[in-house]
Amino acid sequence: MSTGSGWSRRDFLRTAGAGVLGAACASGAAAGNPDTRPNVLFISIDDLNDWVGCLGGHPQANTPNLDRLAGEGVLFENAHCQAPICTPSRGSLLSGMLPSTTGLYFLAPQYREAETLRDSVSLPQYFREHGYLSLGVGKTFHTGTDPLSFDEYGGEMGSFGPRPEKKLSLPKGHPLWDWGAFPERDEEMPDHKIALWAKDKLAQPHDRPFFLSVGFYRPHVPMYAPQKWFDLHPRGGIILPEASPDDLADIPPFALDLTYGAAAPRHEYVVSLNEWDHAVQSYLACTSFVDHCVGIVLDALRDSGHADNTLVVLWGDHGFHLGEKMRWEKRSLWEEATRAPLMLAGPGVRRGGRCRRPVGMIDLYPTLAELCGLPPKAGLDGQSLRPLVEDPDTPWERPALTTFGPDNHSLRSERYRYTRYADGSEELYDHDNDPNEGTNLAGKAGSADIIAEMRPWLPKVNRAPLPGSKGSNSPLYESPEVW
Repeated sequence: MSTGSGWSRRDFLRTAGAGVLGAACASGAAAGNPDTRPNVLFISIDDLNDWVGCLGGHPQANTPNLDRLAGEGVLFENAHCQAPICTPSRGSLLSGMLPSTTGLYFLAPQYREAETLRDSVSLPQYFREHGYLSLGVGKTFHTGTDPLSFDEYGGEMGSFGPRPEKKLSLPKGHPLWDWGAFPERDEEMPDHKIALWAKDKLAQPHDRPFFLSVGFYRPHVPMYAPQKWFDLHPRGGIILPEASPDDLADIPPFALDLTYGAAAPRHEYVVSLNEWDHAVQSYLACTSFVDHCVGIVLDALRDSGHADNTLVVLWGDHGFHLGEKMRWEKRSLWEEATRAPLMLAGPGVRRGGRCRRPVGMIDLYPTLAELCGLPPKAGLDGQSLRPLVEDPDTPWERPALTTFGPDNHSLRSERYRYTRYADGSEELYDHDNDPNEGTNLAGKAGSADIIAEMRPWLPKVNRAPLPGSKGSNSPLYESPEVW
């Protein structure tokens, strides 16, 4: 097992305890009681918004493998992250606790550095402590691995690399903010290596059920992929998303400051370089490339002896702006940043189901535990999606919640998005009539009753940001560091 650094005696004792429990399960199987609980293939994709064929976010998305997986199970069309930044989003999903519960709102501190998460039991760790073989590769936690969560970790495989000697498209700004055709071959890309590592593990026999975490890096910046993926999306015919300065006229000033990401390029700058269409092409190309990598893993599962007893869950950590509302990257409480793919397939899951109920990635912890027969985990903020897995039209009252910074929350129901900021300012959008969230209805006639219905779902407790919090890239909370 790859241990990384920072092991403590507490870590050792907890790992030893997990090993004893796993050995007990294995001994039960050896005694003639095989462990028939389903395996879990847990696939994550970094910064993937709804530009997926089956989600319809962009008409030129080419994602046959994600579409295939969605058709084999339930596609959650209205799924949202709990924070529009990597660390708190992944921390929330993996711990089962909201950012407002833990105080983890920004890029730092990291999972085990956070005082509220240091002794938490992560999702893969929970499976490991209940007898599963926990394997991981790539990006599941925001940085590196977590020794308590994995029996074996295959590494980051180069994470956001490789990178050319000189940036290709954006001469200024953060070194990760760039896009274009690079390198020449798929085999040079970390995500391809991640897929092959997972393929190898799926081809192996296992004497107990496994929880295999496969974390892909694209389409996160730098948006590099080999030329053949760009060829699927010719630049001359790229359709640009809607973006207009007028769209910001009814946005509260607090929200404008909150979403002013210091590390991201200004929309005007991208346009001045004639790079907007190139950036959109690059995002689509990277999405097609990572879809291909997902296909390698799905094909490996199909060809293995594990396919009939494996739950497959695929999720994105948050969305991504590419000019909408004049913004780039994530870090907002608008639809482009909160909506992300979520699909589940395997034994007991309805094939071809499409669910419009609002759900959160935080619901995955209790869902997978229940579907795999693990005892309920106390202290989780999410709720099991099993009723929706079995019947996507099951009535569902609770909206999805996304938080960006302390006391800034957005609620998404089937029809509405209601957002309340820490200064008391509000936004309300009617998705039945305004899917691009162009008109803020807060304060207009008829809005008060809708807001009154949604406001009780806001968190009752808002924990202060943890010590060491940084990486908001917002002038509201810090002198922004370049991320």
